[in-house]
Amino acid sequence: MAGQGSGGNVLAALCSFFIPGLGQLLQGRLLIAIVQFVMAAVLWFFLLGWAIHLWSIIDAARYKPSN
Repeated sequence: MAGQGSGGNVLAALCSFFIPGLGQLLQGRLLIAIVQFVMAAVLWFFLLGWAIHLWSIIDAARYKPSN
């Protein structure tokens, strides 16, 4: 199975760059995808959404599925 730094994680990170949580959704992690999307949407209202957006990108890139 592909680990951290794999092409799938790079694609997931790119997806999360455009829409927070989309990369996690592609990785099959529905709950964290919803959490990151909602938190980013709410915090962008207060001009702090960039923090969740960045977390979403890094989380998607560093994800290692447990076996």
